[in-house]
Amino acid sequence: MNVIYPLAVPKGRRLCCEVCEAPAERVCAACTVTYYCGVVHQKADWDSIHEKICQLLIPLRTSMPFYNSEEERQHGLQQLQQRQKYLIEFCYTVAQKYLFEGKHEDAVPAALHSLRFRVNLHGLSSVELVPAYLLLAEASLGLGRIIQAEEYLFQAQWTVLKSTDCSNATHSLLHRNLGLLYIAKKNYEEARYHLANDIYFASCAFGTEDIRTSGGYFHLANIFYDLKKLDLADTLYTKVSEIWHAYLNNHYQVLSQAHTQQVDLLGKLFENDTGLDEAQEAEAIRILTSILNIRESTSDKAPQKTIFVLKILVMLYYLMMNSSKAQEYGMRALSLAKEQQLDVHEQSAIQELLSLISTEDRPIT
Repeated sequence: MNVIYPLAVPKGRRLCCEVCEAPAERVCAACTVTYYCGVVHQKADWDSIHEKICQLLIPLRTSMPFYNSEEERQHGLQQLQQRQKYLIEFCYTVAQKYLFEGKHEDAVPAALHSLRFRVNLHGLSSVELVPAYLLLAEASLGLGRIIQAEEYLFQAQWTVLKSTDCSNATHSLLHRNLGLLYIAKKNYEEARYHLANDIYFASCAFGTEDIRTSGGYFHLANIFYDLKKLDLADTLYTKVSEIWHAYLNNHYQVLSQAHTQQVDLLGKLFENDTGLDEAQEAEAIRILTSILNIRESTSDKAPQKTIFVLKILVMLYYLMMNSSKAQEYGMRALSLAKEQQLDVHEQSAIQELLSLISTEDRPIT
């Protein structure tokens, strides 16, 4: 049964909904340690994250067993902390992936889980809570809940201001989300200020040519594009494309060379790998397809730029082992190259990409 019977709840214990913290009326029948105010929030949490972590929650939300020694107790506590750290990162990555895919409603429960695990492990005032606040702020922006997004962002900003050991990466994320907030409020001057800070802190943390820095360039380019400052936007879109091309081409060349030399050090079948987690792959797809749409709207003026982005997407999907998508973008690049009568070497390079994809027998994802 999913319904909670009040008499079965210990006196003085208040059961709260996992999603909204309202008084709970239902319990997950699978783990029996997660509560909900009703069917709607139970389904939302299940579809977002709970199905993936249901059984992992049981040892975290039940009383610790009796240990025979202090050594055993310490070992048990360490295992508990390791589970919490794993769930923090897992829920964070899942929520990020939903955001990059535009599934803002689904991102909320996963982000809330990440926040709660962070509170349990680090306390209420820790800077480790900031990434989860920023996820919730971005999800709120995507859902059009500007005031709620501001509350999460101001909480994150206040936590950062109080901290003496906040990393450049966290500063970057904070300014990026503040930039997105002011974009939503059409305050482009303030948005540019925060995105410039995002780029600065990301550059300090990762370097100016890193894919983690490219997000700041991309959002800044979007502002200039909306303001009809197309030259500035074009320059930044080109920089983002070049950063992703350099990153993916490096992985692609290593893989191609291994295939040519028929080298497999592990004695297994070759497996393509982007070097990215699921959230980063979703971000790459979102950024590159957005730039492609803009390039295609002006492909008659600069077809080479459109083909360049198409080739990047070919490499991305090839490394993600999605042959059908890689072939689709490759054929589009080849068709445009022929239509625009571009250099024969350009066409040969695209045909080489297509031939490599078509000769491999890999699953289509």
